[in-house]
Amino acid sequence: MSFNQLYIFVGDLLPFLPDQIVFIFSGLSMAITICTFILGIGAIYTWFERRVLAKFQSRVGPNRWGPFGLLQPIADAIKLILKEDIIPRAADKSVFIVAPIIFLATTLLVYSFIPIGDDSQLGGLNVALLFVLGITSINALTVFMAGWASKNKYAILGSIRAVAMLISYEVPMAVSLMGVVMLSESLSLVDIVNSQSSMPFILIQPLGALTFLIAAIAEMSRAPFDMVEAESELIGGYQTEYAGMKFAVFQLSEFLTPIFTAAFFTVLFLGGDSGFSFIPGIIWFASKTFLVTSILLWFRATWPRLRIDQIMGFAWKVLMPAAILNTLLVGLEIVFLNENYLFQILINSIVVCIFIYLIANILGQKKLILRNPVPSELANMDAN
Repeated sequence: MSFNQLYIFVGDLLPFLPDQIVFIFSGLSMAITICTFILGIGAIYTWFERRVLAKFQSRVGPNRWGPFGLLQPIADAIKLILKEDIIPRAADKSVFIVAPIIFLATTLLVYSFIPIGDDSQLGGLNVALLFVLGITSINALTVFMAGWASKNKYAILGSIRAVAMLISYEVPMAVSLMGVVMLSESLSLVDIVNSQSSMPFILIQPLGALTFLIAAIAEMSRAPFDMVEAESELIGGYQTEYAGMKFAVFQLSEFLTPIFTAAFFTVLFLGGDSGFSFIPGIIWFASKTFLVTSILLWFRATWPRLRIDQIMGFAWKVLMPAAILNTLLVGLEIVFLNENYLFQILINSIVVCIFIYLIANILGQKKLILRNPVPSELANMDAN
């Protein structure tokens, strides 16, 4: 049910209420319903991710509460609710409390812009893409607020690392979307989906899709870019001093971001809900989102953690040139090829293969080559 349908239904059901009250009531009802559904999906995803990671790493995973551990999210929620909520004595209490609230609020807000169908309310805004990028960038501020307000040196170091990494990867992520904007000629997410009715953008600009996906993984602070919470160095990063429900809010927000990233990638590069007409669009959208979410989880389960210098260097030495190259290619193809998709797919596929080959054979390869061992002058000194 769209907002307009809900608004008409409430108006007919309660005709004695003013139009302003009906509008506010309809908006609040839809917002509460969507937020409740998203939180439920996030709880299910926590179980799914823990089970899959356990299978990847030859562990058992959650299996005590309910069949196959299905009730584990409920058990975790009860445990976190009952745990003592401690605030450090030296902490900035107001900022310390507000940080997780803003983090969760921004995470839930961006979901409202995902166009699941043509009647999407906020996804049809003419600047929906810019709005989503602006909202997601607030997470860097909330992470820094959490670390700074904790008055803990490890939390502050984790938040500083987070801000440096998030800002660095926001730049190539935004530049990689220039090709999407040029092809669709719109900043509306609904128009972007409709412009992929004949050909998804992932085939036309695979380099841009790859750049965006890698930058999005870094924005989520997940492996191999999870240096923000490097437990061996920073204990728990910016979350070190958080406990109870505040810690639960941070964790829930982090588990919701892969789902949004997968849905956003589906809208930008996989055509959203487009597909064969005999299958409902919501099924197409959910299937594509689940596929991308599984790929993100696969990356987390198999890739090793990078060092902080490798993370920062990869953003500026690899992803930024890739995003600029993709933008240049798409612009030239729009001018000279005039929607000849076959040639665009061929050219961009060759370019992305050459780019990956050059990066794999140039960046950091000298450091991977072992030098010939040189025996020490003190070795075997008593052999005679």
